[in-house]
Amino acid sequence: MNAPIPGAMIAALLACLPLIAQEAGKGQRSPAEVKPSLTDEELSVGWQVLFDGETTEGWRGYQRKDFPDKGWVIEDGTLHLSKGGGGDLITTRRYANFELRLSWKVAARSNSGILYRVSEDEKKPYWTGPEYQIFDDGGHKMAAESKSSSGALYALYSPRGKTLKPVGEWNTARIIVDGTRIEHWLNGKQVVAANFGSEDWQQRIAKSKFNKWKRFATIGRGHICLQDHGNKVWYRDIMIRELPPAKKRMGKTVSLFDAKSFGRSKAQFKTAGQLGDAWSLNKDGNLICKGNPRGYIYTPDSYENFILELDWRFDPEKKPGNSGVLLRVNGEHKVWPRSIEAQLFSGRAGDIWNIGKFGMQVAIERTKGRRTLASHYNEKPLGGWNRYKIIVDGSWVQLSVNGEVLNEAWDCEQISGPIGLQSEGAEIQFRNVRVTPLL
Repeated sequence: MNAPIPGAMIAALLACLPLIAQEAGKGQRSPAEVKPSLTDEELSVGWQVLFDGETTEGWRGYQRKDFPDKGWVIEDGTLHLSKGGGGDLITTRRYANFELRLSWKVAARSNSGILYRVSEDEKKPYWTGPEYQIFDDGGHKMAAESKSSSGALYALYSPRGKTLKPVGEWNTARIIVDGTRIEHWLNGKQVVAANFGSEDWQQRIAKSKFNKWKRFATIGRGHICLQDHGNKVWYRDIMIRELPPAKKRMGKTVSLFDAKSFGRSKAQFKTAGQLGDAWSLNKDGNLICKGNPRGYIYTPDSYENFILELDWRFDPEKKPGNSGVLLRVNGEHKVWPRSIEAQLFSGRAGDIWNIGKFGMQVAIERTKGRRTLASHYNEKPLGGWNRYKIIVDGSWVQLSVNGEVLNEAWDCEQISGPIGLQSEGAEIQFRNVRVTPLL
């Protein structure tokens, strides 16, 4: 016959249950934590979730059209390399100047890396892409400041002053690539700073294995790559934002459609018409579009890479309506010409329209037909002046309205063309229209 359990022992066991449950759930995340999110402030400056914690969207195998069918798995909100053989992962999108942040952890004696500006034109990602090293320093008895230790710019620059978490714990990584500038951050500390093409850089390349790969670190826009080194590694909370062009690239800002240049502007209408039929300048120097006849005004000069800024509003005494900014206009001048349109439909500013099958990539989940919706909308009430800032840089286009990034397109055709403003049935006013060429 079993003796009864004393009441004091039962009480002690009950008291331990929360601790037992806590230990059982250690390392697990709630459903809300699995899917990363961004604050309104982060969204306003262009941050995007690069891995949603649930799907493989945005990723594929190196030199593959699909995601690997082995090796890599999605587990508890992480991209986990459970075993080798799946091959390296790359982003479907390419990036030039960016800030990347994520969390990572490794198993004992694991080795991996994050490569950037990777081209698929070579046999291996590391033939073109520099690497942020991911490593179990202790398991490999690696010195903290070795060029092969965690946080290093692999084989080239040692990490300095780093703090590394033990195996099995999460570390944070941050990579900034801006023009020729490279920064590696580990757990909140900058541990590497380097410059592509500097004398110091060239000397280090010459002494390394990379000197036999002539395209190493020469790619201006490339993929982010997560390395399959055959060891267990986990990644989560992967976020990225493309950085605006550096000031040193900016040429002389030129005003468009103002009192000096208005006479040189050209117009195209759906029906017969002259420039002055729809467009005029008021006493304040603002550009006024009556809305009819339908068509567009465009610059006599062509632009390929530039920053365009302008203010607009719909007549506060009249109803709101439609208009748009045409970028890289090319081909036949007609209504409407082949171009990228930055939408100005009232309440929809920040949408992108693809006119004439213009080559580009956009956010598929926000796209229906030729139109890609903005991530959100940020216009002022009718009659208030709004500010558009449009960056057209190589294959990348970014739209910001009133200081918030709303939309992007990438892998766009890189051609030069006029900039146009649409006349689409409603009176709209423009001012401070200016373009800054990018060198």
